[in-house]
Amino acid sequence: MFGIREEVWKNINGFNTATEIYQQPELWLETLQIIQNNIEKIKGFFAGFQENKNTRVIFAGAGTSAYIGEILVPYLQRKYNYRFEAIPTTHIVTNPENYLEKDTTTIIISFGRSGNSPESMATFNLAEQLINDVHHIFITCNPDGEMAKTAKDKKNILLLLMPEKSNDKGFAMTSSLTCMMLAALLIFDIQNLENYSKQLAEIANIGKNILDNNHQKLSEILNSTPKRVIYLGSGSFYGLSKESALKLLELTRGKIIGYSESVLGFRHGPKSIVNDETLVFIFLSQDAYSRKYDIDLLKEIYNDPGDHTVIAISANFENDLKEICNDLLYLPEKAAEIDNPILISMLYILYAQVFALLASVKSGIEPDNPNPGGIVNRVVKGVNIYPYGKIN
Repeated sequence: MFGIREEVWKNINGFNTATEIYQQPELWLETLQIIQNNIEKIKGFFAGFQENKNTRVIFAGAGTSAYIGEILVPYLQRKYNYRFEAIPTTHIVTNPENYLEKDTTTIIISFGRSGNSPESMATFNLAEQLINDVHHIFITCNPDGEMAKTAKDKKNILLLLMPEKSNDKGFAMTSSLTCMMLAALLIFDIQNLENYSKQLAEIANIGKNILDNNHQKLSEILNSTPKRVIYLGSGSFYGLSKESALKLLELTRGKIIGYSESVLGFRHGPKSIVNDETLVFIFLSQDAYSRKYDIDLLKEIYNDPGDHTVIAISANFENDLKEICNDLLYLPEKAAEIDNPILISMLYILYAQVFALLASVKSGIEPDNPNPGGIVNRVVKGVNIYPYGKIN
C-alpha cells in the first residue's frame, strides 16, 4: 500500500492506519447497503417530523466527528428545510443552555467511532434533561460502545451501525469518518438511494484510483520538507480543511503543524503563518461562483514572494490552473460529473489522509500509535462530567 510493503508497514506500526485508509472505497459500498437494509426504519423515524425550520437538526461529535457535521451542513441546508447546525459535543457539554433549546423539536445526530466518548454520552443526557421534544440518531462504528448500548429499547433513538471494519484500530479516524459522513448524507436523501447506488459505484472506483496512483505525487510534494501545512476551503470544504489539518497534526504528533482556514478568512491575519517552509493546499469548489474566490487566492499565494509551495486540489483538470500553483492534484475524469460536494469531500479527504500518513512515516512517528506517551488517546480520557441543574 502507498508504495510500502506490508511487512514494512507492520514493522513501523502503521499497518492498521494504512489499511484503514486504503479500504474506504469498499466500505462506502457497504455503508450504502447498511442504509438500504434499514430504509424502513429510517423512514419510520422521520415520519413524525415535518421538514420545516421549526425542526432543528444538530450534528454533534468531538474532534473529527465534529467536522463531519461541518462538512454536511452547508450542503444539506441548501437542499432541505430543516434547521441544520453543526455543534461540537465539547461546546454543548460545557455550555448546554447556549446550544440546547427547551421548546424546539430537535433531532441530534451523534457521531462516534468508538461510541464511548464521554462528551457524546453527556450531550445525550443533557438533551434528554433540557429539551422537551428531542430525538436522536446514533451513527457509530462500535456495536459494543456506550452509544449502541444506550440505544437499546429507546423509542426516540435510531441506531445505525457502520461497517465492522470502519471501527478503526489505528489512532486517527479515517474509515470511520467517511462511512459516518456518507450514512448521514444518505438518511436525508433516502428517496434517492437508487441514484446513489450508481454514483457510489463510480465514487468507489475513483477513490481506488486515487489511493493506487497518487501516493508517489504526494511523496514528491512532501520532499519539500514543509514544517507548516495549511488547508483552505469554503462551504463544505471548510470543514474538510479542518479535518485535513487535524489528521496531519495527529499523525505527525505535531512535528508538522497543520492549520486550516476559510478561503476568504485566510487574508484576515491567518496568512501571517506562511513562511518559506509552508505548504498550502486549496480545495477548489465546483461551484462556479465560489471557485472564483478560490482561484483568486490561489493566484495570490502563488505570486507572493518567498519559497512556500501552493497546491490546488480540483475535481477536474484545467490547464490554466497549472500556471498559478506549484502543482495540481485533480480527480479522474468522471468525477467532474459529480456535483455533490459531500461525495467530492470523500474523495478529496483521501489526498489529505495519505499525505498525513506519509508525513508520519517521514517524521519517524508510528502512525498507529503516534502518541505512545498517552498525552492524547484514541478515545479521550480524563474528562469529568458534572451534573447540570435544570433550566428554570
